[in-house]
Amino acid sequence: MSAAFSLLDWLALGWFTLCWAWYYEYSRRRQRSKRCLAGVMHGYRYDWMTRLLNREARIADATIMTHLERNGAFFASSALLILAALFGLMGTTERALLVLSDLPLSAAEPSRLGLELKLLLLITLFIYAFFTFTWSMRQYNFCAILIGSAPDPGEKDTTPGSRKMYAIQAANVIDLAANQFNYGLRAYYFGLALLAWFLHPVAFILATTGVVLVLYRREFHSKTLKALAAGRDLDVNFKGILQNEEVSPELLKNKTK
Repeated sequence: MSAAFSLLDWLALGWFTLCWAWYYEYSRRRQRSKRCLAGVMHGYRYDWMTRLLNREARIADATIMTHLERNGAFFASSALLILAALFGLMGTTERALLVLSDLPLSAAEPSRLGLELKLLLLITLFIYAFFTFTWSMRQYNFCAILIGSAPDPGEKDTTPGSRKMYAIQAANVIDLAANQFNYGLRAYYFGLALLAWFLHPVAFILATTGVVLVLYRREFHSKTLKALAAGRDLDVNFKGILQNEEVSPELLKNKTK
C-alpha cells in the first residue's frame, strides 16, 4: 500500500476525505438556516403541502412528484453506466498506465497497484451515489403516497391542528428525499475531483478545493438563493438576477397585494 501511494498522495486523499466530511457536517448544521438553499426550500415545501390540503385537484402535485422521482432515476442509471465503465477499465490497467504516463501533468511512474486503488475508490464513490439516488427515489415515492392519502378540504373528521401536522410531516419527508438527492449529486461533484488524482496529487487537492468552493457558493451565496429568500420575505431587497439593481418598493408593494 505504501509503495502504491507517495506521501503527497496520502495528503491529497486525506484532504479529499476531510473536505467531504467537513462540508457534509457544515451544510447539515446550516440546513434549517434561512441563509442556505435547503432552509429556504423547506419553507416552500411546507407552503406547498399546506396549500395542497386546501384544494381538491392534486394532479399537478402528483406530476411534480413524478418529475422529482425521475430525476433520481436518471442519475441512478447514470451511476450504473459509470460503474460498468470503471469495472471494464479495471481489466485494462496496463493500457491505462501507458495513457497516463504520456500525459504532460501526470505523476512520475504511476504504478498499477496505485491505479487500481484509485479506480476502486471511484467505484466505491459511485456505488454510494447509486444507493443514495435510489433511496431518494423511494422517498419521493412515499411522498406521492402522502399526497394521495392527504385529507380533502371538506373532510369534517380532521381538525386544523391535524392538518397542520400533516403538512409539516409531509414537507419533512420531501426534505429527506431532497437531501438524499443532494448527497448523490455531491458524490458526482467529488467524483469529478477524484479524476484529477489520476493526473497528479496536487491537481487532486486543487480540484477538491474547487468543488467545495463551488458547492459552498451555490448553497449559501448564489443569486438563486437570494431570489428564493426574497420570495419568502418581501421586505428584503435583493439584487436582480439579470440586472444589478434593487427591487423597487413599488414592485414589492404590488407583490404583497
